[in-house]
Amino acid sequence: MLNAMTISEIYVLDQDEALDFYVGKLGLEVHTDADLGFMRWLTVNVPGQPDRELLLVKPGPPAHDEATAAQLRELVTKGALGVTIFTTEDVRKTHATLRERGVEISEEPVERDYGTDFGLRDPFGNPLRIGQLPAR
Repeated sequence: MLNAMTISEIYVLDQDEALDFYVGKLGLEVHTDADLGFMRWLTVNVPGQPDRELLLVKPGPPAHDEATAAQLRELVTKGALGVTIFTTEDVRKTHATLRERGVEISEEPVERDYGTDFGLRDPFGNPLRIGQLPAR
């Protein structure tokens, strides 16, 4: 049966702009950047975790016709396609660093039952959360 989840995808409207944000601002690293002819396969990962990739994919062919791609682009800009969650060792330091880098913070750090987290959006509208879990 299944033994790992290796790639998740997030829709972006511009892959170069996505690289600037996810690598340049969030500090992820490029895992794969390949021109497959029919699409660009672009994945990033948390440094030191190459077995867990985030596919930065543009809505469109080969997976979607233009009508579907247009609907997906609209949903992306509304932030309606779900949240991606990252963790950090020091949520307040990460928050301050991202704010300094010009990242749009949508919710300041909040203490919750499961730890402390805050919200942000990528340049396209996708909601992201960064949290710090309590020590176990």
